[in-house]
Amino acid sequence: MKFDDALEINSALAIFAHPDDNEWNSGGTIASWVRQGVEVNLVLVTNGASGSSDPEMTREKLKEIRMVEQRQAADVLGVKEVVTLGFEDGYLYPDLELRKAVAREIRRFRPDVVLTHSTERLMADFYANHPDHVAVGEVVLRSINPDASSGLMFPELWKEEGFEPFLPNAVFIGTFGFGPVFTDITETVDQKIEALKHHRSQVESPDEIETFVRERFKQIAKDQPYEYSESFHILRTNVV
Repeated sequence: MKFDDALEINSALAIFAHPDDNEWNSGGTIASWVRQGVEVNLVLVTNGASGSSDPEMTREKLKEIRMVEQRQAADVLGVKEVVTLGFEDGYLYPDLELRKAVAREIRRFRPDVVLTHSTERLMADFYANHPDHVAVGEVVLRSINPDASSGLMFPELWKEEGFEPFLPNAVFIGTFGFGPVFTDITETVDQKIEALKHHRSQVESPDEIETFVRERFKQIAKDQPYEYSESFHILRTNVV
């Protein structure tokens, strides 16, 4: 798939902190790319075990529920493989263990592009970015330079596990409406909504989710030549 004059995308790796982050940030874009023949895989960094205020819920039970929900949502979008790294939800820090785990998956999948979180803490006047999101976004950027791309970083990944250094051509950083690059999800917004509804443990009212998604992502597209949009900052790593 030709994204623009400088970027060809045949494979993509989404790297997000929690179950449902992928769908919120880039579900419509991913569904659109899959329709155009792009292979998309997902790396889920945490187990999602903190996402409930139900006094009867346990972390172990919620973890199992959310993994099932994520696989169902991924199927709606056409995601091929879901890899769960299993870090504890709510406790992420961009330390060496997390950096190595993410670098391993980038080297394993060798995608043309990576999609991930913004490292900005304040995303909008109604949303403070979760610290796990910030940590994952930071780790992905560190993977681009140097963790996944340098043979001298985590050399055991190459020498012992066989994962050669690799540099994707671009990173799509979700900006939740603040551009500067907007993707057309008009044909796939229904898939985005359906995927989000599969996260039943996080959705009090499916109707309210649908209304919010349509209103929010229509607003994001207000200055674009299409009805619904997601937005990204694109870091182009292949520019010399």
